[in-house]
Amino acid sequence: MMRMEPVDLEGRTALAIEVKLPKTTLLVVTTDKGYIMCGALDVGLLNERLRERGIIAARATGVKTIEELLDAPLESVTYGAEAIGVVPGMKGRDAVALMF
Repeated sequence: MMRMEPVDLEGRTALAIEVKLPKTTLLVVTTDKGYIMCGALDVGLLNERLRERGIIAARATGVKTIEELLDAPLESVTYGAEAIGVVPGMKGRDAVALMF
């Protein structure tokens, strides 16, 4: 099952996506510029093998809901995210605010 809904952040709208899979749930909050995601995101792959794409993304671990993803401290971020001011430890919602 998949659910999508708008998320209002500081007067701007991001898109929250929840995908229920067997034994896990994928969580993403995205803008046109970048996204944050649950622990399934492979930041190392994005930084190493796809570095030339400049992907703006960040990962939070141990989250089970979109709200938890937005409130959690980020565990890792891509080089593209660092370039716009997103850093590990930052709350997900603060990172998304920089991705508009």
